[in-house]
Amino acid sequence: MLSDDNGSGGSESAGNVQGPVPEAELIPAATVIPVRRSPTGMEVLLLQRNSRGQFGNMWVFPGGRVDPDDAGSVVGDDADVEMGAARLAAVREAAEEALLDLDPSGLVPFSFWVPPLGAVKRFATWFFLIEVPSNGEAVVVDQLEIRQSEWLTPATAIDRVNAAQMDMVPPTFATLWWLRDQTDPQAAIAAARSRVPERFATRMRKHGSVMTALWEGDIAYDDGDLDQVGPRRRLVMEPGSWRIEMNS
Repeated sequence: MLSDDNGSGGSESAGNVQGPVPEAELIPAATVIPVRRSPTGMEVLLLQRNSRGQFGNMWVFPGGRVDPDDAGSVVGDDADVEMGAARLAAVREAAEEALLDLDPSGLVPFSFWVPPLGAVKRFATWFFLIEVPSNGEAVVVDQLEIRQSEWLTPATAIDRVNAAQMDMVPPTFATLWWLRDQTDPQAAIAAARSRVPERFATRMRKHGSVMTALWEGDIAYDDGDLDQVGPRRRLVMEPGSWRIEMNS
């Protein structure tokens, strides 16, 4: 698991302003997005971390760092080892944090996230999507690192963030945003399988009191000028109205 000062669910830090951390210090990590069918539509599993540390009380997906044993269990070229180790880490963390028993071969790569320079701990994180049975075993959290769990539709979780009822880091919110129109887990899995996982190297900018996460392709990604007219690929974290803006 991630330690209390590290966070989870993509390991973003929106406001930390410490000095740049060299790229070589990125820490491999993995996150799993469990989805299930429900009468209200497709639901995702979210966990609330404890109140301690940089990401205290944040709602996240199960996840954490890749351990040496994870990488040591995989044979293949560099790409195979990286992906295989991330799969094993995601499965292990889901078991530790939520008592989920997942098959690593069922994990579908969804996205890859690198937090901005200046984060205290910079986790290079693979996000995986997987369907779990709606009548499966109950989620059990340890009440230590994880306080509670809840199955929610992505749209409901987004509404709770904007109602100040849930705190999240950008990768978690962005993932929910992209899943909000999905109503069927199998369709969501098929859509994820049909495309190359997107990669996001986040840059943070502040406009007045509003933080914005920028990704490559946004007009402001290089110079930080948020008012320019042009392509947008960003998360605007305006209180009460967090939203993804993407156009061409």
